[in-house]
Amino acid sequence: MKTLDRSALQPIEARLLDETCASPITVLQIGEGNFLRGFFDWMVYESRKQGLFQGSVAVTQPRPSGKPKIDTLAGQDGLYTLVIRGLENGASVERKEVISVFADAFDPYSEWARLVEIAESPELRFIVSNTTEAGLVYRPEALTEGTPIVSFPGKVAYLLYRRYLKFEGAADRGLILLPCELLERNGDALKEAVIKYATDWELPASFLEWVRNHNRFLNSLVDRIVTGYPDREQAEQWFSEWGYQDDLLCTAEPYHLWAIEGESELDSELPFNRAGLNVHWVDDLKPYQQRKVRILNGAHTLMTPIGILHGIEHVRELMEHESLGAFVRTTVEEEIIPSLPYPEREMKDYAEAVFERYLNPYIRHRLSDIAMNSISKFKTRLLPSLAYYAEHGEQVPAGMLQGLAGLVRYYKVIRNGEQYEGRMLNGQTYLVRDDAKALETIAEIWVDAELASEPLIDTVTRILSEKSLWGEDLTRWSGVAGKVTELMIDWQAKEERQ
Repeated sequence: MKTLDRSALQPIEARLLDETCASPITVLQIGEGNFLRGFFDWMVYESRKQGLFQGSVAVTQPRPSGKPKIDTLAGQDGLYTLVIRGLENGASVERKEVISVFADAFDPYSEWARLVEIAESPELRFIVSNTTEAGLVYRPEALTEGTPIVSFPGKVAYLLYRRYLKFEGAADRGLILLPCELLERNGDALKEAVIKYATDWELPASFLEWVRNHNRFLNSLVDRIVTGYPDREQAEQWFSEWGYQDDLLCTAEPYHLWAIEGESELDSELPFNRAGLNVHWVDDLKPYQQRKVRILNGAHTLMTPIGILHGIEHVRELMEHESLGAFVRTTVEEEIIPSLPYPEREMKDYAEAVFERYLNPYIRHRLSDIAMNSISKFKTRLLPSLAYYAEHGEQVPAGMLQGLAGLVRYYKVIRNGEQYEGRMLNGQTYLVRDDAKALETIAEIWVDAELASEPLIDTVTRILSEKSLWGEDLTRWSGVAGKVTELMIDWQAKEERQ
């Protein structure tokens, strides 16, 4: 079977590819992975199909290890297939597109001069990236002319410097940088690292001024589950239907959101909103970040410990569970949403979209993966909602208490070699992954309690009052320790019956 390239395209697809290749490169994309191809590049393609975006993308990988994928992409004439599948308004959907937005795909470590050439191009307008959160971290690195720079912010600093020299610091030749890394204030983080590299390398003060005043490092929030290459059986079935093989086949859910902190006029340059996509230019990202953390991420952290204790493996399985699924929905709608300072209807609509995403039959999101570092996640995702009620003089609601009880019971662990193990209500074991100090602290409390035959209420009180875990003493809120203990006693009775 032939591999996807220009010869495999339908006439309209071939025309779109030809138009892309004839378009100026206006976007430098650093990141060849599934996420950008299932998110940003798909948005560019949708905009190009509607005649709203006239540029093209040059893509490189941030790390040398990404060269095989870049080579594959170049060998496929910059083409790949994206299948969007899942639920939309309760109905199952599946849409296939052959994405053609790349005018160039190359390895910057062997073609460093090509990367510099694009940076110096007058047509370039955007740098888009997804290099993981670790990619935005500053790591000292020497500047040696003609030698590739390893770090992503270091690359950006050098490329901006070459552009500054090329155009003699012209104010209208700055770029718009859109980091898509899942890091709060990601644009600010990239800008700070770039300035640090430029300072280390003793680049001119006038360049630093140009970076600060004539380049835009935009903070943004991205949200889409891009599931990448499907299982082999599904891939082979599709290849048989399509008549070609695609080694870069990618799948994604229908839902997508990109909130970008910038003026709406920027949509004239990056017309994703005009193309009908769920992309918003906003003055303040905080509402988007807060609703995602407190609702989407908060619901994950709420369900995960309780689901694992009950032997449930995946998010969808839990949401379809008669009692636990209802528990998650009720807690989000009646307890978490009222604690947020935003319009209730807007938050409930967002929550419904979240629940629909959880039920996507093509996504197998393991609770054991979500469970990693659950204590720190609880502090940022659920504790603010719990504190809202306590600090308003109200009783902490039942769902929030059940979530906290599930977390405390989940961390009833013992050390086994270098690992920490807990037990489900049916007696099966599970591994707990978290900060080593936090695990050591909790394990010691549980071991001491067992040796002293300590009443459960005393053990729970000790755990909830441990400021090193929660950042504060949770027992100062009236009735919390007692209610958590009652719930844990009920689970203990269930455990003893099994």
